[in-house]
Amino acid sequence: MTDLIHVYSEIGKLKTVMLHRPGKELENLSPDILNRMLIDDIPYLKIAQKEHDYFAHTLEKQGVHVVYLEDLLAQSLTNKDVRTKFVDQLLEESNIKKEDPLHQLLMDYLMALPVNDMVKQIIAGIRKNEIQNITPSLADLAEDPDYPFYLDPMPNVYFTRDQQAAIANGMTINRMTFRARRRESLFMETILKHHPKFKDANIPVWRDRYTHGRLEGGDELVLNNHVLAIGISQRTSAAAITDLAHSLFGHSSYDIILAIKIPHNHAMMHLDTVFTMINYDQFTVHPFILDKAGKIDIYVLEQDDHGEVKITPENDLVKVLKKYLHVSEIDLIPTGNGDPIAAAREQWNDGSNTLAIAPGEVVTYDRNYVSNDLLRKHGILVHKIHSSELSRGRGGPRCMSCPLVREDLQEAEK
Repeated sequence: MTDLIHVYSEIGKLKTVMLHRPGKELENLSPDILNRMLIDDIPYLKIAQKEHDYFAHTLEKQGVHVVYLEDLLAQSLTNKDVRTKFVDQLLEESNIKKEDPLHQLLMDYLMALPVNDMVKQIIAGIRKNEIQNITPSLADLAEDPDYPFYLDPMPNVYFTRDQQAAIANGMTINRMTFRARRRESLFMETILKHHPKFKDANIPVWRDRYTHGRLEGGDELVLNNHVLAIGISQRTSAAAITDLAHSLFGHSSYDIILAIKIPHNHAMMHLDTVFTMINYDQFTVHPFILDKAGKIDIYVLEQDDHGEVKITPENDLVKVLKKYLHVSEIDLIPTGNGDPIAAAREQWNDGSNTLAIAPGEVVTYDRNYVSNDLLRKHGILVHKIHSSELSRGRGGPRCMSCPLVREDLQEAEK
C-alpha cells in the first residue's frame, strides 16, 4: 500500500495522520472576539502545546507517522510564484481586496518572511501593531479602527479533521460553514496542488471548497470500503451530502451513504461529537441523540439501476448498522454511561469524540473518566491523553486528527 491518501475505514490501523500543533493563534484570542472566532474559551498555549505534544507522542508510540499541516503547507510554498498567488488568495478570502492599499501592505509583509514563519504568521493572524511605519491614514482604512487585527487569527486550525477529510484514495476539501473557518481549507488545496509528494499523485478531490453548500470533516465517517455515515448537522447540509454521493457513486468503491440527522447546536456540531466507530461492531454514542425508543432520523443514499441517487428514510440506528455493515450485533456504548449529568458533562468535553487507531483501540481525553471506564468494560483498549487546555476549543482526539493512511481492514486482521 503506497497511496499518499488511503482511508477505507474508521478503524483500520492508523499509519499516517496530519495534525497541527497549536501556536500563537491561541494567544491572539481575547474574550471579546471568541464568538467571532467560533471558540468558547482561551486555552493556555504553553500547556496546550504540551498536551498536543503528548497526543502526538502517544500516536507515535503506537507506530503512527505524524505529519504537520503547517510543515506540509510550507513545503508547498517554496516557489515564489506559488507563494504569491497563495497569499493573494488568502487576503482576498480575508475580505482584503486588491484595490485596498492594505492588500499590498500585507502582501509585502508576508512575502518578506521566511516561508515557515509566513505560514505560522498567517495562522496566528496579523495584529495592527505588528506592522511598523504605517501611516495613520492607512490604518484608518481598516474596516474597524478599534479592531486589533488586520488579518484574523485561525484558532481552530488544530482541529484538522474539519477542513478536509480522506475518503478512499481521495479527499473532500471542504467549504466550511462559517466565514471564520472558511480560509483553512485553502491550505490542503494548496498542498495537493503544489507539495512535492502530492502534486503529481492525481489524488481525487471528491468535493472542493468552492462547491455551494456546507460540508465539514467532523461529519464524515468512513465505516468500511463502501459505506459512509455523514451527519446532517449544524455544519453539514443535506444538499452537500447528496452532491458528495453523486461524486462518489460510480467513481469510487463507495455506493452507500447513511445520512444521520443530529441536533443542530454547538455542543453537537458534528456527527463525530456524538457518534464514532471504534470497532467492527462497536460505536460510541451520546444517548440523547436517540429518542425514547432509540430512534433517530436516517436517510440511506444508494445508487439505483439508472445511476440516480435513491433515498430511503429509516430510523432504527442499530438495524441500519447491522444491515449495511453485515454484522449480527451492534454495541452502542453510551457517553457517560447514559447518566444525565455525566453524559452531558462528558459530551461537552467530547467524550464521544474517540479516535480509533486500530480495531478496538482508541485515543480519548483523560477527563472523560466515566466514558473511558465504560469503554474498557466493553473490551476497548484506551489510550488517555491530557486535556485540560485542548478541550477548551470544543473538540476531541478525532477532531484534532486527519488520518491520511490507514491499513485496510483485511490487513489489520492478520
